[in-house]
Amino acid sequence: MSPPKPEQLKSAVALAYRETDAAPRVVAKGRGLIAEEIIARAREHGVYVHESPELVSLLLQVDLDQRIPPQLYVAVAELLAWLYRIERGENLPPPPMSNLPPDG
Repeated sequence: MSPPKPEQLKSAVALAYRETDAAPRVVAKGRGLIAEEIIARAREHGVYVHESPELVSLLLQVDLDQRIPPQLYVAVAELLAWLYRIERGENLPPPPMSNLPPDG
């Protein structure tokens, strides 16, 4: 049996954003066991885990500790705005990831 291809493994990317930052930064990323650890640690610390394979695929292309590219600003901003509203107690469905550029 051959090992799974990278695109078949679970993937995860962690973003960090401070109001003083120009844009969110990629602070952790990985596939397989690393992705599972990123997700587990996020959940342990009460950090929301959003599942969007398309967005994760694009964010995996960003180097660690680098800001997300301008092409992802709208999609990530919509996600962050939604998260802030959820934290305030609003009950909303996750935003659609329709503002993503083509992968590649």
